[in-house]
Amino acid sequence: MSNKNKTMSDIRNTPGKGISTISVHAGEERFRYADSITTPIVQTSTYAFKDCAHIEGYTQRGHAHFEYGRYGNPTEKVAQDRMAIMCGAEDCVLFASGMSAITTTILALVRSQDHIIITDDAYKKTLEFCSSYLQRFGIDCTIVPFGDYDGLEAAIRPNTRFIFSESPTNPYLNIFDLEWLQDVAKRHNLMTLIDATFSTPYNQCPFDYGVDIVVHSATKYLAGHNDILAGVVLGRSELVEEIRALHKAIGGVIDPHCSYLLLRGMKTFALRMERQNKTAMQVARFLEEHEQINRVYYPGLESHPHHDIAKSQMSGFGGVVSFDIKGTLETAKRFLDALKLCYIAPSLGGVETLITHPGLVSYYGLTREERYELGITDTLIRLAVGIEEPEDIIADLKQALAITAK
Repeated sequence: MSNKNKTMSDIRNTPGKGISTISVHAGEERFRYADSITTPIVQTSTYAFKDCAHIEGYTQRGHAHFEYGRYGNPTEKVAQDRMAIMCGAEDCVLFASGMSAITTTILALVRSQDHIIITDDAYKKTLEFCSSYLQRFGIDCTIVPFGDYDGLEAAIRPNTRFIFSESPTNPYLNIFDLEWLQDVAKRHNLMTLIDATFSTPYNQCPFDYGVDIVVHSATKYLAGHNDILAGVVLGRSELVEEIRALHKAIGGVIDPHCSYLLLRGMKTFALRMERQNKTAMQVARFLEEHEQINRVYYPGLESHPHHDIAKSQMSGFGGVVSFDIKGTLETAKRFLDALKLCYIAPSLGGVETLITHPGLVSYYGLTREERYELGITDTLIRLAVGIEEPEDIIADLKQALAITAK
């Protein structure tokens, strides 16, 4: 079941249009099963029809009904509706993971002999899928250095289907100029796809700039508790319907309990983002002033190369701060091992502060030379702040840096 008959003026029973109100109420009927305040978990794999006339009404006359778990679930439907309203999209489809959302979307929108363009600091697995696996289906991919707008436009071919990037990117938090993207896409009649996981709908709405498809790893900020995997694709109804059709065939569905946890997480989304935006800025300024830090990468800092673009496009700068520590790989390891509050773990966007070393985790399969070509140095560290007190996070970083300096 889709949202194709819903417009953005239809805030389904939501008493208000602020993002905090929407994240709590949107998509829900006011009165639910057993008068429950929360959306129930409809834990079923299939759905019954009352009689043959009921079946025919569904299959032949378009009457609303659920059929089979791979095609939709009532708990999932509420989460999809809420996400679409919160992100300013016509339609939305949920997936079992962010990568399932990305790969299914790309496969749904391309055909053999098509060409796509992607920027070079996209998520490693996204790059791997585009540069390696798509070739098996006769689809060509050009990887362009992020920020090389002339090179990106020069890479466009007559058979180019879309441009895909992240904004902000991982781990350097580069910001794509979405106004430029809209202009070049119009001139060349291209679709545009943005992975907006790091910005979240709280900080940026790519649809305001004409982006066609927006992807989120809902595992991160949208769910917000480091306890589920989920992905979401949003956009115009006709495009999302294409993606939904393939999604039904491939089967990377989100389960009802996961949908419930996503809904629960979204209820505190705006509160968490407000806190994480502020905390990350405080942490970034602390690190930038620390003598043991070479450089800090955070779009809210004036020193970030894309700070001006970020200010013009974003209302907040997110909860991830990357930085380069002075020293060697061993220095970085000593620093990480000395932390007491921050967990050494990949991922981001949850209530717990997580810190990771991209070279040891995400890019461990590459040689040092290969990593450095991608900008993944021995001393690069990525911090994803949670909702703890900013002073406590800073104190933990400070004591770990002091131990490292000895």
